[in-house]
Amino acid sequence: HDCGAKAGLVFNPATPLDWLMHVIDKLDLVLIMSVNPGFGGQSFIAHALEKLKAARKLIDAAQQRTGRAILLEVDGGVKVDNIAEIAAAGADTFVAGSAIFGSKDYAATIRDMRSRIAAPRTAARYIGGAVTTLSPQNGHFRWLSWRPWRR
Repeated sequence: HDCGAKAGLVFNPATPLDWLMHVIDKLDLVLIMSVNPGFGGQSFIAHALEKLKAARKLIDAAQQRTGRAILLEVDGGVKVDNIAEIAAAGADTFVAGSAIFGSKDYAATIRDMRSRIAAPRTAARYIGGAVTTLSPQNGHFRWLSWRPWRR
């Protein structure tokens, strides 16, 4: 943080959240993997919803205690048909690759995903290999910026 960098911690599906309590006050982002890392197109692991709910409680408590904003990101198996449930579990940042790049109309898929997100938070959201900044406006998220990932 002293040099302007942000800190994050990633939890694989089988990793317990125990480690989070030791460093949460130093984090800017917590990432819950909802697939086993390695390749795209995997199905969402349902247990990740419980992990998201537990992480959200810890993050909210830390935010009240410190005033520090901490994003809760989910990566893997995020699709149009489950993004609302994932958001309801506490995620405010989403990675959706195959769901978008496997669709015929990227923009329509992103619009559909955004319309299903009910979280009243403002956050940078990672959707479909692009960094997007979304802001709630009149109950809908407004697309403020877009920058494709570069490899």
